[in-house]
Amino acid sequence: MPVLGYSPEKGLEIGAAMLYSFYTDNKYPDPATRNSTLNLIPAVTTEKQFKIDLKANIWTRSNTWHFKSNLRYHNYPLYFFGIGDTTHYDSRSLVNNIRYKVQLEGERRIGGHFYAGASVLYQHDSYSSGDNKGVYTAMPFTDKEGGYVTFLGLTGIYDNRDNENFTRYGWWLKLNAAYAPSFLSKHPLFKLEAQGTHFLAISRKSTLGFNGIFNSLQGKVLPFYLLPEMGNDLIMRGYYTGRYRNQNYLAGQAVYRYLVDPHIRIHIWFVDIRPKFALAAFAGAGSVFSNHDFSFSGFKPGYGAGIRYLYDESAKLTIRIDYAVGEK
Repeated sequence: MPVLGYSPEKGLEIGAAMLYSFYTDNKYPDPATRNSTLNLIPAVTTEKQFKIDLKANIWTRSNTWHFKSNLRYHNYPLYFFGIGDTTHYDSRSLVNNIRYKVQLEGERRIGGHFYAGASVLYQHDSYSSGDNKGVYTAMPFTDKEGGYVTFLGLTGIYDNRDNENFTRYGWWLKLNAAYAPSFLSKHPLFKLEAQGTHFLAISRKSTLGFNGIFNSLQGKVLPFYLLPEMGNDLIMRGYYTGRYRNQNYLAGQAVYRYLVDPHIRIHIWFVDIRPKFALAAFAGAGSVFSNHDFSFSGFKPGYGAGIRYLYDESAKLTIRIDYAVGEK
């Protein structure tokens, strides 16, 4: 499907989103096996910028093994607002960024709903000022022109969700601890990532969900571009990605979904569908902070609503549109 977007720093973005969904055990299928996906998004902008993003999410038969990967290249600018939870919008800088990223993860079920595995992340960044204004030009940030890092990590997961793509009940808890050794990175670093979701089916059509995240980066030298960032398309959606960043990031969110099934059939030429939708509302709060500087007053709100269109009923694959706002 086509991808269209606009932002002041990129101009008009034009691309395509391609998703291939399949099962790895077609020869001897197990009803419990989750669907696997390959997702490719290439895009260009009217400012002559380019990105390509390839993601894979693979489940083997009976969900015994789980593999994820992300290969990404982009030559995109971004707005940099500084470090901390009190940065000012008017002090922002336009910064050019070229990034190469390779991320690989693999886990094996070790019993019940528990998985254990390992991860590798390599990332190389180059930065330069795009407007010679604001905080990026005025302040001496660590690795201002970029650098590289290789994180080697171990992962533990608990997962008893009924469905990965459109969960109605169950838990998903993940803990990843990773170290970047000096012989593979510009600086030795340690990072910790903890994530969790819990869904409750409160009626046949209503679902209540909760999710939280904690990210931490530790080391004597902390490159600004590796600091945990607030804001993405899953949690704290009312904020520009990286609007706030610091050594630690903590956020939580609640979401309510209501399934809408109009019981109609649309049959036009080769199109034959029975559309189903889900209406969603969400609200949460998050904060970034340095070590020993946590404060509840630093939390910022985010809330919004959206719609999900279930275009693959068996795998529960959806197209999602959200509108969210945060603190000004």
